[in-house]
Amino acid sequence: MNLRALVSVTGKPGLYKLIGQNKAGFILETLDEKKIKSTVSISTTKMATLEDITIYGEDEEIRLVDVLGAIKDQGKETPEVKASGDALRAFFREVAPGHDESRVYSSDIKKIISWYNLLKDLPLFEEEAPAPIQQG
Repeated sequence: MNLRALVSVTGKPGLYKLIGQNKAGFILETLDEKKIKSTVSISTTKMATLEDITIYGEDEEIRLVDVLGAIKDQGKETPEVKASGDALRAFFREVAPGHDESRVYSSDIKKIISWYNLLKDLPLFEEEAPAPIQQG
């Protein structure tokens, strides 16, 4: 799955595709069919690429990409985001075994499920991730 250009923006719902940069900031595009473009300030906006997001683990952090892949591989429907905390936690134990239950909240699980549901039908979800950029 190729999530390289997808970002989460603090204070904004949903996910965005990073499509460029100008003097004012980063140019983002919504992932829905409307493809609304907006610019966010470089100096005041916090963004994280989905590729870089991790989830608290008991032993080590778990990459979001791995959790999304586990959800995809299990082949079952995801629970509703309005499901009970117990149902969400039971589902998350299956797809992210070893997550730190004291630091991964129901709200985090809901966000990951909603992101998965947004991403699963996009072509890039089936694309192979590009090779990491070599520093040198």
